[in-house]
Amino acid sequence: MPFSKEEEIYQEHILEHYEDPFHRGECTDATHADEGKNPLCGDKVRIELRVNPDGVIEEAWFEGKGCIISQASASMLLEEIEGKTVEDAKAFTTNQMLDLFGAKLTPNRQKCCLLSWRILQSAVYSPVGGEGGVEQESYSGPHSGEES
Repeated sequence: MPFSKEEEIYQEHILEHYEDPFHRGECTDATHADEGKNPLCGDKVRIELRVNPDGVIEEAWFEGKGCIISQASASMLLEEIEGKTVEDAKAFTTNQMLDLFGAKLTPNRQKCCLLSWRILQSAVYSPVGGEGGVEQESYSGPHSGEES
């Protein structure tokens, strides 16, 4: 069955982020980081952030292995949140993440797409070396190693 024009655009956008991802690698001078995996399929993602004292995410980088969806969505998410505040990142919802990704996904594939979102949500509460650029509070959401 052929794709509609909109589906073709989403497919191209996803492939671009997978083949030439935004900020894949390590963040020098990271202040916050976390990593996790999806045990159902083996996708793995690590997110490193450099947050300034005003709570702005100055840099956002990721490393990972997995399917096109998990890796492309990590790239899309970091491109979206870099330059925004930690509060903006905390307020970014699962529905916004799925909208950002664009393509319709089955519930199992949504978990691939939301892996980087879950890790970002815990990374903003996970200072590297116990010190961060912003005042820390306890995180009560799902941890990246847990299934949602």
